[in-house]
Amino acid sequence: MTILSPTHASYGILRRAVQAGALALAAALVLGGPAAAKPLKLVALGDSLTAGYGLPSGQAFPDVLARALKAKGWDVEVVNAGVSGDTAADGLARFDWSVPEDANAIIVELGANDMLRGADPATTEVTLSHILAKSRDAHMAILLAGMVAAPNYGEDYKRRFDAIYPELAQKFDVTLYPFFLEGVAGDRPLQLDDGLHPNRAGVERVVEGILPAVEAVLAQAKR
Repeated sequence: MTILSPTHASYGILRRAVQAGALALAAALVLGGPAAAKPLKLVALGDSLTAGYGLPSGQAFPDVLARALKAKGWDVEVVNAGVSGDTAADGLARFDWSVPEDANAIIVELGANDMLRGADPATTEVTLSHILAKSRDAHMAILLAGMVAAPNYGEDYKRRFDAIYPELAQKFDVTLYPFFLEGVAGDRPLQLDDGLHPNRAGVERVVEGILPAVEAVLAQAKR
């Protein structure tokens, strides 16, 4: 039998091994252990309503939503994949590089600019269906944020455009929030001077309205 003395070379090896084990244990305690779950990743794919047009840094819809979810106890990262001016076709064109491969859930907020440009609702519907199909194929839980046409586009156009979102939600069996700007549209104190985009208070109102639907989708998401 060999008895190790403090001056023996093996003592240094043993000491370093013990120290390494202690460091690993400390790291596991701090980081939540090797089995600690990663936060969910929620992507908001949209236009200026998502991007935060005209708002200070940290006040865009994804930022406010992230804070609201954290306050409700959710461990989730909200990715701002909004680009001002984007149509549904623009969102589809950049889907592969705008939506991270490890995303667990997605909010699709597109179509407002299609309406503002008077695009054929049938074309917008087809494009949004491609986005939903790609999201489904990527195994993401999906929240479709709806939009409605302004009345000045005429009754026929409004009827056809407004039908896009409920029809797609039924077709793809996804959660629908019927109108993204519910409670904000037409309420000037909640809008920027352009009368189209929500101001800081307006974004808070949007988040308040959509939060239950977002939580429902996150509950469906797979890590």
